[in-house]
Amino acid sequence: MRLSFILTTAGILMSCVTAFAQKTDTTWEQVDGLFGRRATISGDVHRYGFPRNDLSVTLDEVVIKPALTLGGWIAFQPMHGEVAIMGDLVLLEPEINPVITKLIAGGLEITAIHNHLLRTTPATFYMHVSGHGDPVQIATTIHAALTASKTPVISVPTAGSPVPTLDMDTAQIEQLIGYKGQANGGVYQFAIPRGEPIVENGMPLSPPGPLGVATAINFQPTGNGKAAITGDFVLTGTEVNPVIRALRASSIEVTAVHSHMLDEQPRLFFLHFWANDDAVKLAKGIRSALEQTSSVKR
Repeated sequence: MRLSFILTTAGILMSCVTAFAQKTDTTWEQVDGLFGRRATISGDVHRYGFPRNDLSVTLDEVVIKPALTLGGWIAFQPMHGEVAIMGDLVLLEPEINPVITKLIAGGLEITAIHNHLLRTTPATFYMHVSGHGDPVQIATTIHAALTASKTPVISVPTAGSPVPTLDMDTAQIEQLIGYKGQANGGVYQFAIPRGEPIVENGMPLSPPGPLGVATAINFQPTGNGKAAITGDFVLTGTEVNPVIRALRASSIEVTAVHSHMLDEQPRLFFLHFWANDDAVKLAKGIRSALEQTSSVKR
C-alpha cells in the first residue's frame, strides 16, 4: 500500500512538472509570436534581437552594418515566478517619445537615453528599458512600443543569403585582445565579462553578455586591413579615466560615457568608442584599455 502511495505521489509530482514545462513552453511560443522571431537562449535568459536593418547609417563614409551598433534587443530572465527584463532599443530622434509613451503605459521603466557615436547620419539614439511581471504582457507592451517606431518587428527570413566574409585576420585580433570572438552579420564581435558578479534588484545578471553587462568590442572590416570599431566598455567609476587615457593614446575616439541601469551593484558606467584604422593596431589599443579593467583574463 505504501508503494502505491509513493507511486501515486510521484505521478502527481511528475504531472505538475510536466504541466509547468508545457505552460512555460506555451508562454515563450506566445512571446515568439508577438515578436515575430525566436529567442536566443543562454541559460535561463531569452534574448530577442531587433536590429535596425531598415536604416542606412553612415559615419565618416563608413556604412554601418546593423551588427556593428544598430542591434536593439530585449532579454527576459525568470525571477520569483515572473520575469525581469532589460533591453536597449535603437531609435531615431522623432521615435523616442512615442516609444516612451507606450512603454510607460505598459508599466515598464526607462533607465537611460543616449548616443553611442558622434557624426552619424542619421543620428541614432539608444533607450534602455527594464521591468518585471508576466512575460506575455511585457512582450505585448514592447511590441506596441516598437510599432510606435519603424523598428522591424517581424523578422524577414534571410535563408540562402551568402555569409559575409571578414577581410581581416581575426585569429591575430583574438590573440592580441586575449579573448575569443565570433562573426555576426559581417562584424566580428567580442563579449568580455567583468571579473566580479553584477547584481540588480538583488538578482545576479548572468550570463552577462545576453543581459548587456559584458564589454562589447565590434570590428567591421573596411578594406585593406582596416576596420571600423565600436562598442562599450563596462566600467566602475575608478576605471573610467584610465580607459579613456588608454584609448586616446591609441587614437581611438571616446564618444559617450553614461549609465544604463539605475540601481546595479557595483555601480557601472558604459564607455563608447569609435575608430576606423588598421585592425591590428586597433586590437592592440583595445587590449591596452582592457588591461585597465577587472575583465576576466583568459
